[in-house]
Amino acid sequence: MCAERARSLRIWRLGFDRKASLRRIRPQRSAARLSRRPEKELPLIHKAAVIGRELLLDTCVYIDVLQGKTPIEVDSLLENRIVNHSCVALAEMTHLMGALDPADKRTASVLKTLGRTIDDIPEHRLSAPSSRMFGEAGMLAGMVTRLCGQPHSIALLNDALLFLQAAATGCDLLTGNRRDFDFLDQIIPGTGVILY
Repeated sequence: MCAERARSLRIWRLGFDRKASLRRIRPQRSAARLSRRPEKELPLIHKAAVIGRELLLDTCVYIDVLQGKTPIEVDSLLENRIVNHSCVALAEMTHLMGALDPADKRTASVLKTLGRTIDDIPEHRLSAPSSRMFGEAGMLAGMVTRLCGQPHSIALLNDALLFLQAAATGCDLLTGNRRDFDFLDQIIPGTGVILY
């Protein structure tokens, strides 16, 4: 049993070049407070071409699709572009599997729908952020916390991870979270965020 298990385990050696990441992100570079940009300055979905770069989805996209709350422009992008998935969104969705109350009569239905959604993610389209992205996401989320007066949160850290993963893979990040991704896009502009 132990020999079988040992053969199936992969040991990852992950490095993090702190100095290179500090040069790239420069977390202490600014003391200017960030504020939300006007709607006309945001990278909104109606400005995005239907045909374009591959997409990486924020967790809210899955939820909005399941609830039928996506605008037609989102549906059009999802139908016409290659869609990629992040282990960050996967973790946020599977978190619900442990968090939902089994005594609530709605839980079984929600878990069934969520399970089908997760099972439908093609294996070759699911990827994880690198150790560099994790380290830099901490810096980026910390900057948003400091420059916007937001409390520390795992959700913001996850948003920064998705933001950096999309940038590193050359994908447009599709999200309905205008507030957090507006701030991230102001700190590192031009990475390819599409807001709805």
